[in-house]
Amino acid sequence: MTHSSIMVDVGKWPIFTLLSPQEIASIRKACVFGTSANEAIYITHNDEVFVFGLNCSNCLGTGDNQSTIVPKKLEALCGKKISSLSYGSGPHVVLCTEDGEVYAWGHNGYSQLGNGTTNQGITPVQVCTNLLIKKVVEVACGSHHSMALSFDGDLYAWGYNNCGQVGSGSTANQPTPRRVSNCLQGKMVVGIACGQTSSMAVVNNGEVYGWGYNGNGQLGLGNNGNQLTPCRVAALHGVCILQIACGYAHTLALTDEGLLYAWGANTYGQLGTGNKSNQLSPVQIMMEKERVVEIAACHSAHTSAAKTQSGQVYMWGQCRGQSVIFPHLTHFACTDDVFACFATPAVMWRLLSVGLLDLATSYCENRLKKLCQHIIKRGITVENAFSLLSAAVRYDAEDLEEFCFKFCVNHLTEVTQTTAFWQMDGPLLKEFIAKASKCGAFKN
Repeated sequence: MTHSSIMVDVGKWPIFTLLSPQEIASIRKACVFGTSANEAIYITHNDEVFVFGLNCSNCLGTGDNQSTIVPKKLEALCGKKISSLSYGSGPHVVLCTEDGEVYAWGHNGYSQLGNGTTNQGITPVQVCTNLLIKKVVEVACGSHHSMALSFDGDLYAWGYNNCGQVGSGSTANQPTPRRVSNCLQGKMVVGIACGQTSSMAVVNNGEVYGWGYNGNGQLGLGNNGNQLTPCRVAALHGVCILQIACGYAHTLALTDEGLLYAWGANTYGQLGTGNKSNQLSPVQIMMEKERVVEIAACHSAHTSAAKTQSGQVYMWGQCRGQSVIFPHLTHFACTDDVFACFATPAVMWRLLSVGLLDLATSYCENRLKKLCQHIIKRGITVENAFSLLSAAVRYDAEDLEEFCFKFCVNHLTEVTQTTAFWQMDGPLLKEFIAKASKCGAFKN
């Protein structure tokens, strides 16, 4: 894994040109949302939360329906340390904090705010039912439904359910968070994503499940029938999926070996297959024989992006109104820039951390630790051992570091001949050699 640093510039999103240089300099995290990418939320270095933009459907959370080009503070969220945020096209916004609390506001015609009513949410309100005892680490929104993933791998869903996207087994709307079980019962979910009216989940053994609307094959099940409960994507049997991403009606999946799969709607070439035919089952997408480390899609756009191990960023699908049917190599340093410059609307596909990022911080820390453990369960290899060791050191995952170190020492000759070993930072290499020699690795 190459260790590259990049500076992400929020100025690439047109809406941020409204802010002064001082306001821009204060931003630590940000998200641009809305049907025309004209609403934004940002968090400052001292954890104050501000919103600005056109107040479509009262979605700024300021308590009134006024638009504002001057940032307004959301007092209810200041100091809360927001860790994950998602938005639906209703629009509504759902976020979670580092303490695992969930807040929501905005359009609520289908109970997508999870408070048991259908009343508009004009300010952020904590989602309490069934979630108070859970530490939520990730949230995801479809157009009018919402999901929350807890630290212990339980998944909750609520809101609009006309196609089964809440996974309850019926098509009745779900007014409060409900645990998604059925096939997920007893499984630990490690990643979630929503299309407009569909839902996807990855569990810790690398299996993928989908439910909800499937008219374009976006669930990857080989047919186009809707699913009212989670259904396993059987075609991915034998590969271990680490990350899942959903566009408006298509899905991308990334394996632990850096392979990319895509399925679903393909009107704009968003699958990257070289044509515009929908795919009902996963198809592998070639990326110049390079290992992919991150995939990006957003349920309000038909654009796809991926970043490879060497730091190259590709984009395809609907790019500024054009249909790009093969992955196209860009000059960008991160997938976020693809959405700033080419997605319609120019939204963000995730809550963006502003400032210096390395390759590994594109995943939130808890998730990376969980995913590393889940790679190892599937079998550490000579090829990936040193990359895993390096990730474990960076993330202070001591058990994992010890596990990887022992593996490297036991397979020393093979490991020292891998590319990953020679690409490693000097200090880490020296530390490894010193520690290995103390264990007697170099005795004749």
